[in-house]
Amino acid sequence: MKRSTFSTVVKGALSAIALCSTLGFTAHAAYPEKAIELVVPFPPGGTADSSARALAKDMGELLGQPIVVVNQGGAGTLIGTNAVARAKPDGYTLLWMTIPFSINHTLYPDRSYDTFKSFQPIIDVVSVPLVLTVNVKTPVHNVDEFIKWAKSDSAPLRFGSSGNGGSTHLAPVMLGSMANVEFTHVPYKGSAPSMQDLMGGQTDFIMDTAFLVTPQAQEGGRLRILAQSGSQRSSFLPDVPTLQESGFDGYEVTSWFSMAAPAGIPQEALAKLNQAANDALKGPALNQLLTSQGLTVVGGTVEASEKHLAAEVEKWAKAIKESGATAN
Repeated sequence: MKRSTFSTVVKGALSAIALCSTLGFTAHAAYPEKAIELVVPFPPGGTADSSARALAKDMGELLGQPIVVVNQGGAGTLIGTNAVARAKPDGYTLLWMTIPFSINHTLYPDRSYDTFKSFQPIIDVVSVPLVLTVNVKTPVHNVDEFIKWAKSDSAPLRFGSSGNGGSTHLAPVMLGSMANVEFTHVPYKGSAPSMQDLMGGQTDFIMDTAFLVTPQAQEGGRLRILAQSGSQRSSFLPDVPTLQESGFDGYEVTSWFSMAAPAGIPQEALAKLNQAANDALKGPALNQLLTSQGLTVVGGTVEASEKHLAAEVEKWAKAIKESGATAN
């Protein structure tokens, strides 16, 4: 081959490569090719944090890349949620979506993100009822005695929560509304410090998850569980009555944890994350770990998670308006 001919062939090949690159015909690395960040909008130590870490560990092993949990608590979960809303929708920044996400739709109308347009639900992970809990030194042993105590006390009972606008805030507000009694809200930056102050006598009661409370409510513990908030008794607490059984017909609050991503996440990443989460939840070790903590494993499709979020937003919008609850 003549030198000029050879040069022409080489130039033609290089031009073809450049054209393919320009048109986007490049090698595509399979997702994920680096670590994934899972933002938990709560401080470390509570049920949301521990369940997120457990799932992240097993999902990371299935995906071949670690899922790193980053705690960004505060402002009723808005700080962490805003951070994810602003993140690039490439599948490498995820949100541990919890019940405050659906509550904040109504409670914070001026929030900087759109509940439905800024996020893509991936999967519903677990659900859990809350438990009405008092200090073991408190002279009440059931819901009836609790309400009588609340109505007879000279000052409103003080309840702690994990922060403004969460289920641990609004569940007691709803109970007070139904019982025609007022409580004083004391918000904390997370469930763990809220429980610590209840044990220390700084507050009168809390409504938080069984996973958090039960270790301190066993024989010889410092807390006493009076009732649970689900429509049916949890298998984790078969001897604890529901608030419905205790005279509050229609009362039902179930906390839940889901996974979401910024809207616009590539379909490949969305599908892989949903599949990895479902596979991880079916693993015997993780399933046992979650259920032993009072959590009910859910799992399922992206579409089911989308429908669940819409239903929760509608439910809490009604509850907030009826109860008159505010973010303060």
